[in-house]
Amino acid sequence: MLRAIDQLRHHFDAKGIELITPNVVQVLTEDELIELVPNVDAWIIGDDPATERVFTAGKNGKLRAAVKWGVGVDNVDFKACEKLGIPISNTPRMFGNEVADMAMAYFTGLTRDSYRVDQGVKNGQWIKPPGMSLDDKTVAVIGLGDIGLATIRRLKGFGVTINAYDPFSKLTAEEAGVRQILAFPDQIETADFVIVTCALTPSSYHMINSDTIAKMKDGVYIINVARGPLIDEPALVDALASGKVRAAGLDVFEVEPLPLDSPLRQFDQCIFGTHNGSNTKEAVIRASLKAIDLLFGYLNIK
Repeated sequence: MLRAIDQLRHHFDAKGIELITPNVVQVLTEDELIELVPNVDAWIIGDDPATERVFTAGKNGKLRAAVKWGVGVDNVDFKACEKLGIPISNTPRMFGNEVADMAMAYFTGLTRDSYRVDQGVKNGQWIKPPGMSLDDKTVAVIGLGDIGLATIRRLKGFGVTINAYDPFSKLTAEEAGVRQILAFPDQIETADFVIVTCALTPSSYHMINSDTIAKMKDGVYIINVARGPLIDEPALVDALASGKVRAAGLDVFEVEPLPLDSPLRQFDQCIFGTHNGSNTKEAVIRASLKAIDLLFGYLNIK
């Protein structure tokens, strides 16, 4: 990410604009943002808490425009921007292929225990865990946005049956490339894998919970490459402990970075990421150029 930012810096330098890049692991706190945002003319928002308090502080300072880098907007109060007269947009359809690639890494890694085998070999072991054949399995994909559709395109090469869930999609099953589009959690018990790719909204918060997990097949695999709060983590921990959920591939968590005392850490069969699914050099540059273009337009910079 930082190397990509260095490559993009000349877009600002050429126009005499100072680019500020705070040193942060995942997100800044609201209070840190309230100190920083009033001092800038424009803000490229990551996953930080872009709240009304922050935008109000920015409006009282120099802030004139903002762009949410990427597609996910659950952390941004767009209504506050509208009320305060701050132009803002996001950069959709930037990372569908990249995040879908990561979903496939979890998908194959979980079924063949490739990460555990790798760790075993590096530790001097020669383990041969039995895997799962993918042909003729059923996959539930939750969310038919850019990431979900890219995931479906990749899954089709594995010979699996795909059911999709998305109450907002206007696609037909044929257009989406799936057997059927259902209302969640209808027929979720048929799925060997559940892959979560949808947006976080009030209606999708904790959609994977103790009740919906109870409806799933025993030994189901769950993969989340979208947003952490889509899954009720204590419910997932219980399901992993009981074996109801065989394993999980999680690129995102309810609290990030994952706390050192998180009970999720006890499950060696799971694969965890660092909310890094979109992070390729090409995708970062593509999204950053789009964000810069939008900001320059808002600021009337030619």
